[in-house]
Amino acid sequence: MYFSKVHDLKISVITVCYNAQSTIEQSILSVISQDYDNIEYIIIDGASSDNTVPIIKKHEKDVQRFISEPDKGIYDAMNKGIALAQGDVIGILNADDFFAGNHVLNDIANAFANNHAEIVYGDLDYIKPGGSIIRKWRTGQYKKGMFNRGWMPPHPTFYCKKTLFEKFGNYSLEFGTAADYELMLRFMHLKQASVYYLQKVLVKMSVGGVSNKNIINRINALLFDLKAMYHNKIIFPPIALLFKPLRKLRQFF
Repeated sequence: MYFSKVHDLKISVITVCYNAQSTIEQSILSVISQDYDNIEYIIIDGASSDNTVPIIKKHEKDVQRFISEPDKGIYDAMNKGIALAQGDVIGILNADDFFAGNHVLNDIANAFANNHAEIVYGDLDYIKPGGSIIRKWRTGQYKKGMFNRGWMPPHPTFYCKKTLFEKFGNYSLEFGTAADYELMLRFMHLKQASVYYLQKVLVKMSVGGVSNKNIINRINALLFDLKAMYHNKIIFPPIALLFKPLRKLRQFF
């Protein structure tokens, strides 16, 4: 679908959370302060037991859809959000991440409207508590076959047409912590959806993550990556798996 005016395009932003009282408000404020006005904001909470839900309810007039109930994990919650989404474009903003500025969604909408893309992604900064940058993920323009060499875009900057979920499916829970990687691999590498690289920092991401908590989680994450690669026809999965972490080294310089 082509949008004659940028603001014809509705963007659904989905935040999933669980016991995120220390970060959720910053994420919410970064969404509701966007200067793009055709936004549907969806929050899926996993039945938090801390102060997360009261914080969300403080901003309920700016949240179009809100659910708080148990789920099967972060990607199950994302799928719930996708099922509710009515936007033309869908993106995920994690509960401990926030937009890099007030113009991010406007820039994303322009990228879709002016480039006939099905997917738009950009750059990301990793930050420490306090806001100092410790890693800079500068993704570069995607070219066919780059996933074979361990490339991937930052998932928090990944926005795609809702129709891609309808055609190619949602996040698959069988890939564990690699479900986001597997979905991007499926959409971009296997199904070859049209892609546009927005060369700017879109999201600030807090350091940490489930897959990196300990050595066992890290090994499991690598195995899930490998499974995703085989499933989506990467040419030499062990080689791609080797290059994937090596590509991160440049983010520190």
